[in-house]
Amino acid sequence: MGENAASKNCHKNHHLHNHHQVFDVSIDVLPQNGSKCFDDDDGRLKRTGTLWTASAHIITAVIGSGVLSLAWAVAQLGWVAGPAVMFLFSLVTYYTSSLLTDCYRTGDPDTGKRNYTYMDAVQSILGGVKVKLCGFIQYLGLFGIAIGYTIASSISMMAIKRSNCFHQSGGQNPCHLSSNPYMIMFGITEILLSQIPDFDQLWWLSIVAAVMSFTYSSIGLGLGIGKVAVNGTFKGSLTGISIGTVTETEKIWRSFQALGAIAFAYSYSVILIEIQDTVKSPPAESKTMKKAARISIVVTTTFYMLCGCMGYAAFGDLAPGNLLTGFGFYNPYWLVDIANAAIVIHLVGAYQVFCQPLFAFIEKWANQKWPGSYFITKEFNIAVPGFGLYKLNLFRLVWRTIFVILTTVISMLLPFFNDVVGILGALGFWPLTVYFPVEMYIVQKKKRYQNGVQDGFVSKY
Repeated sequence: MGENAASKNCHKNHHLHNHHQVFDVSIDVLPQNGSKCFDDDDGRLKRTGTLWTASAHIITAVIGSGVLSLAWAVAQLGWVAGPAVMFLFSLVTYYTSSLLTDCYRTGDPDTGKRNYTYMDAVQSILGGVKVKLCGFIQYLGLFGIAIGYTIASSISMMAIKRSNCFHQSGGQNPCHLSSNPYMIMFGITEILLSQIPDFDQLWWLSIVAAVMSFTYSSIGLGLGIGKVAVNGTFKGSLTGISIGTVTETEKIWRSFQALGAIAFAYSYSVILIEIQDTVKSPPAESKTMKKAARISIVVTTTFYMLCGCMGYAAFGDLAPGNLLTGFGFYNPYWLVDIANAAIVIHLVGAYQVFCQPLFAFIEKWANQKWPGSYFITKEFNIAVPGFGLYKLNLFRLVWRTIFVILTTVISMLLPFFNDVVGILGALGFWPLTVYFPVEMYIVQKKKRYQNGVQDGFVSKY
């Protein structure tokens, strides 16, 4: 209880010490030695994240709506390649994310300079043109995900409305709907939530979102098991959808799409360092994050295997692109409604988890470019009953609102954008999840050898 009160005081006094956390990347701040409120090595507000908040952030980011397309992905690849590819992606993601956790600090893994974002890590370890390349791929991917999530949430909201309309009319009304009002509702919610200033204050939203992702995944899994029981048999084949049902070219194209869908379902390295920057130490942040990555990958892979395989067993070659829509309007329709509502709540949280690094990047850049600007730097303290002080920043209010409006408008203009998001996810998987973590790890290791540092750096997996 005392620690919680101390933590509130720290937040209250935060503005007296330094400005918005993400802005301090290039400013030398005198360490607040011995302070209960500030970290000793960089003078920032003490990080309070734990193994469980980090795991919740990762699970929120990983178990996205991607889980619902896995039955379709397994149907393209078959009983042999489908689960094998999912398992392979989980191993690659875990291995490279473990390497990436060691890049949070440059130099010594316990006391080296912190890198607050993925781009900071690339900048301090690799430098050069690779920084711009990494930033472009990362932020384009995050922008795409924001649009994809807006579309996905509107589809789930429409599914609830149509299902209820269908049952009320006894199947007489075709219940045609426009997705635009639902995208606008989602956009308004995101404008409000986007005013949460920092990643470390999002932990509660991540935990709610993680619970929701388990809810709809479990319902999808349960309905799949039920359908298999009704069918009395496991559908599907060893090699997936057969040539004849689709042409040879279609089979190849769909197999690549399936790989893209699985890659997209696993891509969270893009925000791993930002999550790591919320974790308290000691122990070293990399140790906590390795454990969080292990827990999250085991949990998500188990869910992915179950949902993907049971969905394929239930529908065979006809597995739908979205597992929940495959059950149509059949009873128990209220259960499918609960699952769709859980998807919407999950996507509301996941949108924020993915957009925070993009918000922080633009705000840091603006603060460095116009440090004397009242509009960009001034924070107003507003007392919110029950929540304490809220720091209103005009630039944050305007820029984040414009960003959400832009993603909502693009979603309304391009409702098929989900396919493009899959491609973006697949393209971003190689550089952000594989290439940069491995490259940075090798360079770090060389530097430590050259500096005569004893190699206590090789991670014990």
